[in-house]
Amino acid sequence: MKLLVIDVQKGITDEELYAYDSFVANVKTLIETARKNGVEIIYVQHDDGPGSGFTFGDEAFEISELFAPKEGEKIFVKEINSAFGNKEFAAYLESQGDKDLMIIGLQTNFCIDATIKSAFERGYKVYVPDGANSTFDNDYMTGETTCKYYNDFIWPSRFVDSIYMEDAIALLEGKSIE
Repeated sequence: MKLLVIDVQKGITDEELYAYDSFVANVKTLIETARKNGVEIIYVQHDDGPGSGFTFGDEAFEISELFAPKEGEKIFVKEINSAFGNKEFAAYLESQGDKDLMIIGLQTNFCIDATIKSAFERGYKVYVPDGANSTFDNDYMTGETTCKYYNDFIWPSRFVDSIYMEDAIALLEGKSIE
C-alpha cells in the first residue's frame, strides 16, 4: 500500500474548500497513520508552468505546511491532471510492484479524478477514504455536490473502493477490512 497525497499546495489549500476542517483533519490523520506504520507516502505537486503563479519558485506551488512532507518522502511534480503524467512517478510505482494505492488530496474533480482513472487503467487497486478529497464551488455545482457526485456516484464500484476513514486507518495499519 502506498499513500498518494495529491496537490495539497498552498495556492489551493484554503477555507473555501468544501468541508475544509474535516478534510484537513482526515488528511493529517491518514498521513500520521501511514508514517507510524511504515506506509510509503508519495506527494504529488501540480505545476501550471512559468508565469502562472503556480510553478517552481511561487509560494502557491509549495506544499501546505499543514501536510508538509518529512525528509525522505518522495515528491513528484506533474504538469497535467493525472499524477501518471509524470513518467518518473509512473515508473517508480511500477518498479515497486505494489498495486494498492490510497489516494487523497485536491481537487476532487480535477487531479484526484484523473489520477484515480489512470491508476485504474494501469491495474492498481485504488482506495478513496471518505472526506479525504475536496474541491471548490464552480459555475455548475457546489463543492459539496461535486464531492458527492464523484465519491458517491462516479468512482465506487467502477474505479475505486470508497471506504470510511476507520477502514482507511485499518488498511494503513496493515489490517484487513470487510
